[in-house]
Amino acid sequence: MQITYIKTKFTNTVNISKIITVHYYEFDKTFVFNGESHDFWEMVYVDKGEVEVKSGNKSLILGQGEIIFHRPNEFHSIKAHNSSPNFFVISFVCKSPAMKHFYGYHATLNNKLKPIIASIISEAENTYIIPKNDVFLSKLTLKASAPIGGEQLVKVYLEQFFILLLRELSKKSKTEIFPSKSAFENQLVETVKKYINDNITSKITVNEVCKKIGYGKSVLCSVFQYYTGTGICHYANSRKIEYSKTLIREGNMNFTEISDYLSFDNPQYFSRVFKRITGITPSEFKFTLIIPIN
Repeated sequence: MQITYIKTKFTNTVNISKIITVHYYEFDKTFVFNGESHDFWEMVYVDKGEVEVKSGNKSLILGQGEIIFHRPNEFHSIKAHNSSPNFFVISFVCKSPAMKHFYGYHATLNNKLKPIIASIISEAENTYIIPKNDVFLSKLTLKASAPIGGEQLVKVYLEQFFILLLRELSKKSKTEIFPSKSAFENQLVETVKKYINDNITSKITVNEVCKKIGYGKSVLCSVFQYYTGTGICHYANSRKIEYSKTLIREGNMNFTEISDYLSFDNPQYFSRVFKRITGITPSEFKFTLIIPIN
C-alpha cells in the first residue's frame, strides 16, 4: 500500500529576522542616556536597581525584574534612578503581527521567563564581540570562536521568549487549591532566596538558613541544588558579590569596608570569593567601570 504523505508547513507566530544589538550594562548611579528613536524594536529588562525610562511621552520607574518594550520609531531614554543599575537591552527587527500585543507593554517578568533571558545573554556573549558598557555600539561582530549555531540559538531563544510571554498574556489566571510537589518545592527555593537577599549583610550559613526556614539540611540543600543548579552557600556568596559590585560602583566605601559590611571573614577572603565568582578582582572590576558622557 502506498501512502501519500502531506508536508505540513510551519506557522511562525513570531519571526525575528534581524538582530541589531545585545547589551548587559552595569552602570553607576550617575548614568544617563538622553534617548533616541529607530525603526526597530528594543527590549529593556532590569536585573538590579532601578532605572527611569521615558517611552514616548510617558516616564516610569522600572525596578528589578521589570521589563519594557519600545516599538519601532518610538522615542525612548533611560537613566539610573537612586541606584547603580544592571540592565539588559536587546534590539531587533520583527514585523510579525503578534508584536502588536507589546505596544506600550511593561510589567514584572514571570519567574519562568527569566532563565530564557539568561540564555539569550549567555549565547549572545559567546557568539558576538560585545564591548562592556558601550551604549553607542551600532553593530554586532561575530567572534572568531563563536560556537556552531550561536546566531540561530539567539534567534530561537528570543522567539521562544516572546511566544511564552504571549501565552502568559493570553491565558486566564488559574489558582491551585492544593499546590503540586514541584510548586511547593519552587516556593521553598524562593523562600530560601528571599531569606538570603533579606539578610545579605549578615554572615549566612546553611545551618542558619535551615533553622530559619524550618527544614532539615539534607532536604533543603537537595531541593535547592535541584532547582537552581547551585548550593545555598554559593548562591549566598554570589548575591553578596553582586551587591558588592553595586557598592563599588557607588564609591562610598573602600574594599575593606565593603568586606566588613557584607560579613566576609576578611578583605582577602572577600577578594578571593569575588575573583572566583566574577573571574576578576575587585580592583580590576572597579577599573573597568565606564561612565558614558552625553
